[in-house]
Amino acid sequence: MTDEPADPRSLSVRRVIVELERHVATAGWDAPIRVFALVKTAGALERDPSLANRLPTEVINAATEDLDHLTAVEQEGLPEAQNLEELLHQIAWPDSVDGAAVVVERTVLPPEAESQIPDDEAAAIEWIDRHPDRRDVRLGAAVLRSGEYCCAVRARDHDSDDSVAVGRDLAPGLVEGVAATLD
Repeated sequence: MTDEPADPRSLSVRRVIVELERHVATAGWDAPIRVFALVKTAGALERDPSLANRLPTEVINAATEDLDHLTAVEQEGLPEAQNLEELLHQIAWPDSVDGAAVVVERTVLPPEAESQIPDDEAAAIEWIDRHPDRRDVRLGAAVLRSGEYCCAVRARDHDSDDSVAVGRDLAPGLVEGVAATLD
């Protein structure tokens, strides 16, 4: 499931979400939410030339060839939050950040199972954990201030780089939440 972007910014955002999902995958499953600032590499190098001493040569070369090349900067020390939505509501980026990305794990059920979920939160969690059709997935969304975005989805039961779905509309709610942090 892949839709191919045509313009350079869309290609850059696609590249960065694929790289981030693969990076996060190296830590395995049952991981915390990961949040990244996205900056145009060429612009970051212009603002801080000393970055050239800290970035790999291939990144500097890519930024020279592609002014839309993005570098992801993982954010540490995130604010305490009960859930992803609460966390995203606490994040605001300075103008020097060109975009943002989030990678998070979720459990999904087929649509027909959703009406059967118990109302009690503790019972619902237990019911979902035992449901035979549940799937654990890792969702990633990268969004630029200019409006381009891309998603990546990896299922735990198909845990390989070549089984990651990449496209624009795979996680619309996550895209919306990430985009709101850029307003």
